[in-house]
Amino acid sequence: MSLVFEEGLAADAGGEKLTALSDLDLLLTLGGDGTMLRGARFLDGRRVPLLGINLGRLGFLTCCGVEGLEDALRRFSSSDHAVEQRMVLDVQQSSMRGETRWRALNDVVLHKGGFARVLNLRVYVNAELIAAFASDGMIISTPTGSTAYSLSAGGPVVVPTLESIVLTPISAHTLAIRPVVLPPDQVVELRSEDGPEELLVTIDGQVGASLLAGDTLTVRRAGTPVDIVRFSDTTFFARMRRKLHWGGLRGRDEGDGC
Repeated sequence: MSLVFEEGLAADAGGEKLTALSDLDLLLTLGGDGTMLRGARFLDGRRVPLLGINLGRLGFLTCCGVEGLEDALRRFSSSDHAVEQRMVLDVQQSSMRGETRWRALNDVVLHKGGFARVLNLRVYVNAELIAAFASDGMIISTPTGSTAYSLSAGGPVVVPTLESIVLTPISAHTLAIRPVVLPPDQVVELRSEDGPEELLVTIDGQVGASLLAGDTLTVRRAGTPVDIVRFSDTTFFARMRRKLHWGGLRGRDEGDGC
């Protein structure tokens, strides 16, 4: 197994530059969850296993810390691992200016940026209007992203291998709107009736664009998933308990071996 680097890192690392994604057997990311999300976009739909090593703070998506790097690579090379297929969202912005597309492993968020005004949103599922309401925005997440911004906004926790699309309003100005979990084959459209002249679309909290009046944001399941490397001794609920302190008090559950 030889190590190659993306173009922007090869010179600094003093290593060989990656020439073709098709040559990769494994994409290794060193950083936090944001680095893994960037790595997923870097693959752009190619079925290359993604292994994240946490150098950041939370590292919920990563498999281990830097102290476990050598063991993780050894286990991967000996096939002592599993590959989880994580659903990805295909996000399309349509306007008079043309179309723009992204892939989102975590979520796509429509929000108002720094404006104080609320948004009047219309939400369609398979071309049927399901809600029209005022809010600060809307999060459309994958199961992987259900433990990110969506969770903070009151959305449900979804086991990441259970394919679905989660709609979570941000501070809806009504008690009649709650998060909704949709089947993975549904197509979601968002339109803003009025509000700030320019809205923001953010993909995985990292990239995005402006959404202007008359634009439509369409979200559906992407054609290919992201393959994330997992090891049998680290489960989803173990990470939930250890990193998000789910299911108990922080002090009470320390030392449970997770």
